Amino acid sequence: MTPRTIVTVGAGQAAAVAARNLRRQGFDGRIMLIGDEPHAPYQRPPLSKEFLAGTDTEAALWILRPSWIADNDVEILTGTSVLRVEPASRTVAVDSGADIEADAVLFATGGTPRTLTVPGPRPDLVHYLRTLDDALRLAPVLVPGRRLAIIGAGFIGLEIAATAAAAGVSVTVFESVPVPLARILGSAMGEAVCRLHRDHGVDLRTGVRLAGIWTTADGVLIDIAGAAEPFEADAVVIGIGITPNTTVAEASGLGVDDGIVVDASGRTSIPGIFAAGDVARRYSERAGRHVRLEHFDNASRQGVAVSNAILGRDMPSDDAPWFWSDQHGHNLQFIGAATGDPVIRGDIGARDFTGFYLEGATVRGAFAVDRGEDIMAARELLGREVEVAALRDESTDLWDLAYADIDEESQVQQ
Repeated sequence: MTPRTIVTVGAGQAAAVAARNLRRQGFDGRIMLIGDEPHAPYQRPPLSKEFLAGTDTEAALWILRPSWIADNDVEILTGTSVLRVEPASRTVAVDSGADIEADAVLFATGGTPRTLTVPGPRPDLVHYLRTLDDALRLAPVLVPGRRLAIIGAGFIGLEIAATAAAAGVSVTVFESVPVPLARILGSAMGEAVCRLHRDHGVDLRTGVRLAGIWTTADGVLIDIAGAAEPFEADAVVIGIGITPNTTVAEASGLGVDDGIVVDASGRTSIPGIFAAGDVARRYSERAGRHVRLEHFDNASRQGVAVSNAILGRDMPSDDAPWFWSDQHGHNLQFIGAATGDPVIRGDIGARDFTGFYLEGATVRGAFAVDRGEDIMAARELLGREVEVAALRDESTDLWDLAYADIDEESQVQQ
C-alpha cells in the first residue's frame, strides 16, 4: 500500500533528493524532513571549495529552493533532533516532545567528523568542516599570512589546503600514511596529488605520527613524534574522516554495522523503515557485499532509489562509485576501483592525464585530472577487456573502445 506520510530523519542531500523524487513520481501525500541543523537542505561539496573561498553564497548551496518547497508542500523541521522511531508504529519522537505519525521513515542521518582531544584555553582555534556553520566559522581564518595546520590529507583536508593556499594562507598538512589517498587511488596517483599540492606551496608532511596537540593563548602547538620542537600554527583543521550517525537507528532497533544495514533498495531490518546516504551500508551486487560510501553522488543516487522503493517501485542503484574534487584549479575525478598500477593516458607532468586501473585486461577503474570526458568513457569501459596500448594511445577514441563489442554485434546481425 502506498504510504500517505513519509518522514525523513535527517535533512541533507539524500533526504532532499528523495523528497524531490517523491513529488516527481506523483506522490501527493505528506512529506516531512527533520534536521538538527538550523538550515534547510544544502550541498556539502562546495563548503571546502567555493563557499569557503567566498565565491558562493548560502543561496547557491540550496538543494531545494524555497519556492519549490512551498509549491510542493514539503515540510522541513530545522533545529530539531529525532530521539527515536518506534519500529512497529513508525512514530517519530522528536526533542520538542512531539510524536509524528509516519507510514514510512527514511534515515538519512549522514556522519559526524572524528575528533581529537585538544586541551588548552583556545578551543575556538580548532576547526572541523562538515556543516555550513563549520565553514562560516573557518572562513575568517583564511587570511593572507596566517599559518594553518591541517591534520589529515584526505579529500576534505586537501580541498581545504588548496582553498587556503589560494587565499595566501601558509598551509602545512600532516598525514600519518606515507602516500595520501593511496588507499583509494593507489600509490602512483596519490603521489601525483601530493606533487600538485607541493607545487602550489602546500607543506605536505607525510608518514608522521601525531604525539599531541594543544592550544595556547596565541595559537596551536602540534607535537610530531621525533620532532625537536612543536610546530606552531595560528589555527588547526582536523580532517580525519567521519563516523556514521547511527545513535537514533540503534535506539530504534535497526540493524547497525558501521552504518545502517540495508538491502539493495535501501530497506532496513524493519518493514517501512529505510536508509540512504553516508549512513547507509547497502548491499551491492557489484561488490558482492554490503558497502558504505561517503559522497554527494552516492547520496543523490540512493535518495532516488530509496524513494522509489518507498513507493513500491524498486529500481536499485548499483553504479560504480564515482566522486570528484577541485584542487588548485584542477578537476580530479575517480570512478570504480583502484587495482594495481594504472595505465597512463596523457601527461602526468602537465596534469592532463587519466590513469586506468586494470585487472588483467579488464578495466576496473580510472582516475583523471582535467579529463572529465575520459571518466565518462571509463564508466562505459568498466568490466570490459581492452588492449593496454589502445588505452595509452591518445589517438584512440575511448568511446570506440567502449562500444567496440556493440559495433561488432551490429555488424554480425547485418
